[in-house]
Order: sequence, then structure tokens, then C-alpha cells
Amino acid sequence: MQNVQFWGETLRLVVEIAATVAFAMSGVMEAARKKLDAVGVCVVGFLAAFGGGTLRDLLLDQRPFFWVRHVEMLWGVLALCLLAMAFMRGRHFAPTAKAIQWPDALGLGLFAATGVHQALLLELPALVAVLMGLITGVFGGVLRDVVCNEIPTAFHDHRPYAVCAFAGGWIYVGLWHMGAPGWLALVACVVVTAGLRGLALWRNWQLPAWRT
Repeated sequence: MQNVQFWGETLRLVVEIAATVAFAMSGVMEAARKKLDAVGVCVVGFLAAFGGGTLRDLLLDQRPFFWVRHVEMLWGVLALCLLAMAFMRGRHFAPTAKAIQWPDALGLGLFAATGVHQALLLELPALVAVLMGLITGVFGGVLRDVVCNEIPTAFHDHRPYAVCAFAGGWIYVGLWHMGAPGWLALVACVVVTAGLRGLALWRNWQLPAWRT
């Protein structure tokens, strides 16, 4: 049992690091497209990586913020932003954007699971818990795009993104109320969320858009 718990925590840490890197890279690339300076690149990278979790902690009145408790993540994202500015050029953007799609999908699932978990620990209603997971996974990218003066990709890309986190959140809630181990709920949420996102990208699924 301790072995299973250890691997569950290890899995959570590995995917969380991959997710943070993927989200931070999405911020760095958007800042580069906008030709921002070093401060702008770091700010946008930090918003993409930590914005959703910070908004969740604000709404749930959690102190200190998660990135204050894990300051090593701050140093990691700062180093990533500076290294990207030093070595990345325009020709790297297309392959990098493709390469981070799966870590981004995994991160969406993990951050959604983290948000749901925090809300359930506070004994909030199931729908509120799922929405906290959605906010954690999606709103870093929303804040990134708003700062870069763009319509958030999550709102106009048409390929399911937030919907995937919403579905994965309900899987987490269902397993939680069934008394399943935390690691199992985490894995199920990540698999469902990332799987749906991967299928959406592969099959080019489209959400209905407003018709004029």
C-alpha cells in the first residue's frame, strides 16, 4: 500500500512539473510572437504556468499560494524563460508548439484534478469542485492571452479544451465519493482529460460556434 501511495505521489510530481513547463512554454512563445522584452516574457510565462492555480487559491481563500509553498517552481520557470530567450528562434516555434501539446493535455488533467481535490477537501459542492478544477487548468492560458491582447484561445479555438477538463473533473468527483484512493482519482482524471483532448486534436473535433 505504501508502495502504491509512493508511486501515486511520484506520478503527481512528474506530471505537475511537465505541465508547468508546458504551460510556461506556451506563455514564452506567445510573448515572443508579441516581441515583448525580458520582463514581459517572464510575466507572461509566470501567468501561463501559475495563473489558474493562483485564481483557484484566491477563490478558495487558500494561503499561502501554491507557488509560495513550492518556490523551486518559481526558479524553474524563471530559468526556462531566460533560457528560451537566449536560445529559441522563430524556426523553433512550430515544432515546439507540437511537442508541448501532450504535456499541455496532461497538465490540463493534472491541474484540473488538483483544483477539484482542493475544493473537495473544503467540502464544497460537486459542481463547485469541478469548476475549481476547470479554472485551475484553463485560466492560466486565459490570463496569458488577455495580457497579450488576444481573445483567449480556450474560447475561440473551437477544439474542446475546457470541456475536457470539465469531464475529467466529474470523474475525479465520482471516484472521490466512491471512496477510491487519491492516486486512482488523479490518474483517472488525467487519462480522461488528456485522452479527450488528444482525440479532439487528432480527430479535429469542433465545438458549436455562434452563427451570425
